[in-house]
Amino acid sequence: MKTVKISLNSIDKVKAFVNDVTKFDSDFDLVSGRYVIDAKSIMGIFSLDLSKDIELNIHGENADEIVETLKPYIVG
Repeated sequence: MKTVKISLNSIDKVKAFVNDVTKFDSDFDLVSGRYVIDAKSIMGIFSLDLSKDIELNIHGENADEIVETLKPYIVG
């Protein structure tokens, strides 16, 4: 598993992010405080506090390729 911090501070960013992660077969979890959401669920993402950075847990062998694709959302 690989963990990165991401920022999804606009509706367009959320839509683009969900489109990007659904291209992969791997599982993705977004962690914000005590909430853990499936990163492929657009409704789940909108239930989070998007004004803060969110942890993205990537469960899969091709994590480096996934991180490369998701670079526009990664902070820090």
